Amino acid sequence: MDIDAIIDNVYMLPEKSKDRLKENISEAAYARGHFLFKANKISSDIYFIREGIVRAYAETADSEVTFWFGKEGDTVISMKSYVYDQKGYENIQLLEPCKLYKMKTEDLRKLFLEDIHIANWGRRFAEQELIKVEERLIFRQCRTAMERYKELMTSDPELLQRVQLGHIASYLGMTQVSLSRIRAELK
Repeated sequence: MDIDAIIDNVYMLPEKSKDRLKENISEAAYARGHFLFKANKISSDIYFIREGIVRAYAETADSEVTFWFGKEGDTVISMKSYVYDQKGYENIQLLEPCKLYKMKTEDLRKLFLEDIHIANWGRRFAEQELIKVEERLIFRQCRTAMERYKELMTSDPELLQRVQLGHIASYLGMTQVSLSRIRAELK
């Protein structure tokens, strides 16, 4: 997905403002397995996925809990670093080779002060990220394991083709054995 489409999906900017924003965005490419963010580190970058897929996970004493997948068009950000300049709690790992657009948080903050349209774009971006978090929370807390899997099949079937089942099971809040059982029931 190109950067113009990604920007426009957040909020339509006047061309001059969009050009100013794009002047602060560079391209980057990383191999599968690369970490964009590591837990307990402050991240000063924001990424937009042009091609590829990533996962966000947190480590517990005995496992990794995947809580988000990002793919083409999605923003990859550590909100705690972005908002408070504090260490994030998530690891963000590339599950495929990725082509990304990259921007420094400090550059975006400077643009917020200089251009009201970009500031409104940033507000809209933050609102969209909040809604995504709310939807994930409701998804995990208010549905049965079977309902979560069926919803994922409906809402994002491509994810099931591109991501290891172990990561899918973790994201759905179940073991891989439980996921296999659910998949067998549905066949």
